[in-house]
Amino acid sequence: MSRAARVDSAHITPSAHYTGYVWYRHQLAEEPFVTPFGRFAHGVLAPVSWGARVAFGLDVEHFLLQRHLLIDALLREAIEQRGVRQVVEIACGLSPRGRRFCSRYPQLRYLEADLPPMAARKRLLLHEEGWLNARHQVRPVDILAEQCANDLQALFSGLDREEPVLVITEGLVNYFELPVIEGFWARLATQLRQFPSASYLTDLYPDLREHPRYRQLRWGIDLVGRLTRGRYYLHYRGDDAIVAGFQACGFGEVRVHDPKELEAAPADAWPALVRVVEGRT
Repeated sequence: MSRAARVDSAHITPSAHYTGYVWYRHQLAEEPFVTPFGRFAHGVLAPVSWGARVAFGLDVEHFLLQRHLLIDALLREAIEQRGVRQVVEIACGLSPRGRRFCSRYPQLRYLEADLPPMAARKRLLLHEEGWLNARHQVRPVDILAEQCANDLQALFSGLDREEPVLVITEGLVNYFELPVIEGFWARLATQLRQFPSASYLTDLYPDLREHPRYRQLRWGIDLVGRLTRGRYYLHYRGDDAIVAGFQACGFGEVRVHDPKELEAAPADAWPALVRVVEGRT
């Protein structure tokens, strides 16, 4: 893999510390998931976040919670209604989801994965708290790698191919240009077709240029790019384009979820800026 690809993957990491603190602030994570850098970054950005809310009606934490809680709801549905007992969360960062769901569902096997440095940190965190066990594990992965020790094939090699599986990515895909992330989705779909049933959940910020808050979204995206020392791309021009794009990558059934599904919003309220995509092979 090229050095450029490694940089593209690695620059995401700073945001993992920030979101880890956000989950803790909203009682979705226990204190061990908080890092000093995450607490510091949240404090430094608090005035900026306040200004964005007042001036633009742009609430970054609200966007994060929208996507996180909707993914949680769809995961619960998959476990309780479709019998999913294997979950793989790629680019897990400091997400508390594995801890919460393993505590709630004793039948669940939860595999977290991230770039080697973050995976090592997450593994140590879970080990020190006594949460790492045969059902809840952490492995290294690089989503851009092909035919190496940390590629997708290696990640999925230890799973039960006779059982359904569900894969999650959160806060990942918009850091990559569309051809790059579509390459990952195509490789992922190939792996998922080896299971009797498989599904994939991811958040995605589409290029909603007609949205009344598009300018504010672009402002927020530029800020995220500066904080993570990279760029943040918007993918697809609406829900229909999302469906077509995921189907072209090998997902036969695709649903696009608006976070309003979890909220008692009036019928004429603006759609959310983030989507959660559910693809099945």
